[in-house]
Amino acid sequence: MRVDVRFSVEGLSNADLGGATVVVVDVIRATSCMVQALASGARGIYPTASTEEAVKLLQSIGRDDTLLCGERRGVKIEGYDLGNSPGEFTPEVVKGKRLIMNTTNGTRAFSAAEHADRVVVASFLNLGAVTVAVSGTDRLVVACAGRSGAFALEDALCAGHLIRRLRAAGEPLDLGDGARAAEALADAYPVDADRLADTDAGRALAEIGLGDDVALCARFDVHRIVPELDDRVVRSRHGA
Repeated sequence: MRVDVRFSVEGLSNADLGGATVVVVDVIRATSCMVQALASGARGIYPTASTEEAVKLLQSIGRDDTLLCGERRGVKIEGYDLGNSPGEFTPEVVKGKRLIMNTTNGTRAFSAAEHADRVVVASFLNLGAVTVAVSGTDRLVVACAGRSGAFALEDALCAGHLIRRLRAAGEPLDLGDGARAAEALADAYPVDADRLADTDAGRALAEIGLGDDVALCARFDVHRIVPELDDRVVRSRHGA
């Protein structure tokens, strides 16, 4: 298996994604929210690259059973139903609902990966299930959403831990430079709530009163689902 890691959305190029399985990672917080939402019974998630695209899609599919979700500068967008905190996506709120999601970094990665053969959603919450689901893939690209076009430590750590788990499972790996760096980070840094709270993203959430989200995003293997993008909708695969 050839494994490459891109450390920001800007590092993705549709030209080199043909034939690849892309794993999108935005630990704090978009992909953690997606996993939590689908585990809570959401029907599907429509990632959008802008608020304008989100509103246009809402007008197309209708307001019934549809929630607008997203953030700007970490806080819920005015007029939206939900923000970008995993704790908001409970069964009482999202079960049976369609979610249109727009975030600063994470949802943009799905547009950037549209020419991949397969697009999978990963976070620490479902890392074990994703490891099983992508095993045997010829070419894997881990797309870290990053933060405002730059490197994000929490996303790189998630990529590195995925690589470590693939290696432990006996998967033959051919790592690109980014993948080698991500694995080295995972070897050097433990992942827990305190570590994630000390990242740029974690500190930014604390400054706006959302620091409790970090602990929710730092949990390993809470859910056994593998969200995948299909025809621009993210849906859950169970029991992977």
